[in-house]
Parts: sequence; C-alpha cells; structure tokens
Amino acid sequence: MATPTFDQLLEAGCHFGHLKRKWNPAMEPYIFMERNGIHIIDLYKTAAKIEEAAAALKQIAKSGKKVLFVATKKQAKEAIAEKAGAIGMPYVIERWPGGMLTNFPTIRKAVKKMTTIDKMEKDGTFDNLSKREKLQITRQRAKLEKNLGSIADLGRLPSALFVVDVMKEHIAVAEANRLGIPVFAMVDTNSDPNGVDYVIPANDDASRSIEIVLDALCAAMAEGLQERSVEKADAADEKEDGEATPGKRRRVRRSAAAEAPAAEAPAEAEAPAAE
Repeated sequence: MATPTFDQLLEAGCHFGHLKRKWNPAMEPYIFMERNGIHIIDLYKTAAKIEEAAAALKQIAKSGKKVLFVATKKQAKEAIAEKAGAIGMPYVIERWPGGMLTNFPTIRKAVKKMTTIDKMEKDGTFDNLSKREKLQITRQRAKLEKNLGSIADLGRLPSALFVVDVMKEHIAVAEANRLGIPVFAMVDTNSDPNGVDYVIPANDDASRSIEIVLDALCAAMAEGLQERSVEKADAADEKEDGEATPGKRRRVRRSAAAEAPAAEAPAEAEAPAAE
C-alpha cells in the first residue's frame, strides 16, 4: 500500500485550494499558506490523511463489506467509474437519487424493476408487446440503468461512503451522517469538513488530483480484497485437513491394534524363564 509522496501530490496539483474569500474557516488546520489570494493546502497533512483513510478502507474491503463511491462532477466521473468498477465497488456518477440511503428499500424496488425488464427480454415476453410498449419500457430501462446501473448489486446499505466534493454531494453526506455510515471525502478549502469522518484535504476540482487520491485508496482496497481471498483459501484448506483427521485417527488406531499382540508375545514367552 503505497501512499503518494509529497512531490507526486505537488505535481498532481493537490495543493491548490480556492480563493481566500471563498474559504471555510473549519479548513484552517489543513491550510499551509496563502499565495496570490489562493489558499495552499498542506500536502504533508494530505499524505498523512490519505494513508489513514487507505488503512481504514483496506480493512472494510478485507471484511467483505461495500464502499459506495459518489462523484457526480464532470472531472471525477470517469475516474470513479474506472477505479471503483475495477475493484467491484458500487458507485454513483450521475444525479444522486434522493433518499438512496435513508429510503434504501425504495431504491431496491427500482433495481428489481430493472431486473424484471431484463428477464422479460430473455424469456420472450418483450417480443409479445406492442411497438409503443416496447419503446416505453426500453426508455424506462435506459433511465434506470443510467441512475442505478452501478448499484444493481448493492443488496444492503454500504458500510462506508467515499465522496469527491462534499459541497456538491451534500445530500449524500447528510444521508450517511443520519444513518451513522462513515464518510471518507476529498475536502477542498471552501468546504465544511465537519460531516466527514476521514477528511482528505486536497484539490477536488482537478482530475489529476482526484485520480492520485483514488489510485492510493483503491490500491489499498484491492490489497484488502486479495488478503481476504488468501485467508478464505487458507480456511478452506484447513477445513479439508480437519475433515480428514477423524479418518486418519481411525487408521492409526487400527494399525496400533494390529501391532499390539506382536509386541506382547515376547513378554509372555520370557515370563517362565524369569521364575
């Protein structure tokens, strides 16, 4: 699990904050200085926070739980879809569906509806519909896919939320806070970090800045998933060994019983001589 170095973060532009007049005073601990009216983020603190968040996310992934990635801003969409998708984590890159967390059962119904339409196409039911009905259902399916496609496999509430730009995704953060779901987020100098459990102070507008943070976090989660796979394989091997043990014990007992008379015979033969 490699944390980005100071130079790598600097090169990616993670240190550029917003104009001083737009700052949020709660971000003061993470601001290094002001230059030409722009706040500069302390990259040593950014690196430390990335390492802390990566360690926590690795453990979540290792335990087999899901982390929901949320980023609906243009600069982050592609990176989120690629990197979260690569490790099998759900993500939202279109409009945040209000109540997605607080009203999760309703969202699951919408996902189920999408699955039902897919089933209709496979079993031939779709072919029996009129042209107009097909068009309506196809449009409905496309809309559901756009908004919910990436969370179709999310059968229960996520164990954590990762957010790019807490101001833009304030509804998602508020829902997570309400349900006690830990929030990991990239927080710029104009944002309020108080609703975030793991603050990563960084430029949340530049695509390179977003990518370098995502790379570190997703790499850590990939490690956690790999360790989980290894542990499961080891546990399966141990189970197989454990199941074989009773049979081995029975063979050992039979072998010992067969050898016992031969061992006792010399002792009986020697007894008269001793008298």
